[in-house]
Amino acid sequence: MKKTNIFLAAAALVCASCGKPSASSLQEAYSDYWRMGVSVNQWEVKAEDKMKEGVTYSGASSLDQTGDYPMIAKQFGWVVPENCMKCEVIHPEETRYDFTLADELVEKALANGQQVVGHCLIWHSQCAPWFFVDKDGNQVDADELKKRMRDHIFTILDHFRGKIAGWDVVNEAFEDDGTLRHSPFYEILGEEYIPLAFQYAHEADSTIELYYNDYSMYKPKKVKGVTDFFRPLIEQGLPIHAIGLQGHLFLGAEDYATLYERAIQEIAKLGLPSQFTELDLSVLPNPYEQEGADVNANFEYSPAIDPYTDGLPAEQQEKADDFWVDFFKMLIRNKEHVLRVSFWCFNDANSWRNDWPVKGRTEYATLFDRQGQPKPTVQKLIDLVK
Repeated sequence: MKKTNIFLAAAALVCASCGKPSASSLQEAYSDYWRMGVSVNQWEVKAEDKMKEGVTYSGASSLDQTGDYPMIAKQFGWVVPENCMKCEVIHPEETRYDFTLADELVEKALANGQQVVGHCLIWHSQCAPWFFVDKDGNQVDADELKKRMRDHIFTILDHFRGKIAGWDVVNEAFEDDGTLRHSPFYEILGEEYIPLAFQYAHEADSTIELYYNDYSMYKPKKVKGVTDFFRPLIEQGLPIHAIGLQGHLFLGAEDYATLYERAIQEIAKLGLPSQFTELDLSVLPNPYEQEGADVNANFEYSPAIDPYTDGLPAEQQEKADDFWVDFFKMLIRNKEHVLRVSFWCFNDANSWRNDWPVKGRTEYATLFDRQGQPKPTVQKLIDLVK
């Protein structure tokens, strides 16, 4: 299956030469390579007095982070919401949708000339509890879950029609060994729920791009499981436009550049581009050998695994810089197969990795410091394509 006309049209807008000699931002420097993006939390969009009760949020370093947005708009042309479009927030009760936070984010992004990726329609985690049970607390049957999925997808896509360019339709449906995750969606519907979600999304709005998204997509078994699953569906006409590789990484843990290069090339055999949807890099000790992005992971805090509370040493920052330069060199080699490169969380202060997989640490996982200023990494990445 060849890339869709959406991508061919986008490619036609790209000039023949690559690199911007006088680029002052990541999105400007890489405008001829791929879409450059970042996740945005609700406090960067609009200051709040307090957090909404009963909802899991990351990035709450301050309830007024609106001062970050000018730099976000300068550096990134694409944004994705961290939490406000997840089911527990946007559809907390079966008969009630709450688009308040999502609408504020979308309108601010569009006002700043940015494109929005919706995240995410079908995901077992951060899904509202009502989704899988009836009024008596018993698990719903297959027909009822299909109806709920369809209503959920149709209502959300209709609400954002013409405002959101693409959606993560299904999120994290596979285990690291390449087998399907036995989530409530799988337990009730089996593997059918994945193509059904894409079918419903395409029926609801045939003009937007539709993506599958998952973590640990550098592991060969997982990549094989995902590509083997989607190959026959694509041959049958499944409306899917890219595979998302999250990329929650640990400094020194793996030869990520080599492993992700292989993943990109395997996905390209499906006729689809890859997109890096949630890039960040932990520079802290990882004695628990955590991998991926299991949001339920929670290890006990100790000072020994939080060594940089007073600032990141220069030599450690240089290691992080070298990592990102090598990683981007790999991406540049494979640019014809890369649709988007997005980072998860704008700066170190609001990064979710301060609390994952150990709560309360001082992490340095993003490209911008705690004051929202670019680290040396940013200029080095710009210089790669000057």
